Amino acid sequence: MVGLLIAAAVALLSLSQGQDAPEAKPAAPAEACLFGCPAGAPGANLLLERPLYSLSANPVTKFADWVAYRVDAANFGRHRPRHWRADPALPEAATLEPPDFSQASRLLGWDRGHQAPLGSFEGSPFWETLNYLSNITPQAASLNQGAWMKVEELERQLARTAQVWVLTGPLFEQEMPLLPKADEPHRVPSGYWKVVSTGDQNSFETLSLAFEQTTDLHANFCDHQISIDEVERRAHLDVFPLLEAKRGALLEAGLGRLGAQLGCRSRADR
Repeated sequence: MVGLLIAAAVALLSLSQGQDAPEAKPAAPAEACLFGCPAGAPGANLLLERPLYSLSANPVTKFADWVAYRVDAANFGRHRPRHWRADPALPEAATLEPPDFSQASRLLGWDRGHQAPLGSFEGSPFWETLNYLSNITPQAASLNQGAWMKVEELERQLARTAQVWVLTGPLFEQEMPLLPKADEPHRVPSGYWKVVSTGDQNSFETLSLAFEQTTDLHANFCDHQISIDEVERRAHLDVFPLLEAKRGALLEAGLGRLGAQLGCRSRADR
């Protein structure tokens, strides 16, 4: 907690002086990150490390540039309510509040979309932290309740027999309407990326995906596979900063093999 407060104070000082802090070096591997948490986020971001997930909160967009979590069947449990809260670890200027999301569903068809899914942690004593708005973004209902939810369900299925690590975050590739009732500057993502890994540092498989906000409710996640290289180019991040360079170059250039294990056909077979 002391480290968290220090990081927040440094970031606030940088913001008050109108300057970005120097870009941080890759963080040491956290519980939520397989090969170090993603590098490349703006220096003014606030790094939050919690028992269930880690994230990099962007005070300009008001949303996390990345969220990392490990899915463990020991955290599965009964359905929990959605009691939204501003993140108590963030300064007021760096986060949205529950009223900012008012009318977004009715007027724009946007859900409050979890980045680290509540459904994967409902048995944990820390489940309420999943409802902090630092872990929430405006996500089109057709995506949130369609392919995105399907991938989250697959993560839980995989976690019953394997170690599962997930990185996810927003894409800002085109201008989007703003939250209609928000009273402070922010940016709404035009899409989302996700990298799912199973295994450990010695032997692992990956599935990397990107979705637009316009993704159809009945879309097949298999059709949204991309390489990790493309995720990194579009998200402006180094997803696995502590992965050995030669090994990483080979892994990140193509589609991971986890998709095929989940029943996705190769493009040549479609």
